[in-house]
Amino acid sequence: MQQPTRLLWLDGCAAATAGVLVLLLGRWLSELHRLPPALLIFVGAMNLLYAGYSLSLALRRERSLAWVNALIAGNLAWAGACVGMDWRFAGEASGFAMLHLIGEAIFVGGLVVWEWRWRQLLVLTPRRTLPAATLQTP
Repeated sequence: MQQPTRLLWLDGCAAATAGVLVLLLGRWLSELHRLPPALLIFVGAMNLLYAGYSLSLALRRERSLAWVNALIAGNLAWAGACVGMDWRFAGEASGFAMLHLIGEAIFVGGLVVWEWRWRQLLVLTPRRTLPAATLQTP
């Protein structure tokens, strides 16, 4: 990957978009999905919280492996949560809701794979400056 930071931007922007849409369309989605409104508020809020973290990493001049691994773990947990919600509401939720949750799990799971694969490239260490004496020309 030429610019791995784009992966962080994709991750954060996708989460922000999903969060905003779910919160703005909550009542309509609740009826369409046949899911409790509180669950959709939770999903939207979690997406926005996650977007904040992912985008903050994209903006950083320094990123540690621990921060990148936390992002990957968060994505993995969210993919699992989406599968869990799909399983929990099977038979109650609409088919559209089931596809939405599984689709989100697949998308986020794909991010896990790519972020794991490129985790070393996502790490940014502080730039070291050369001492002033080495910068002077004879």
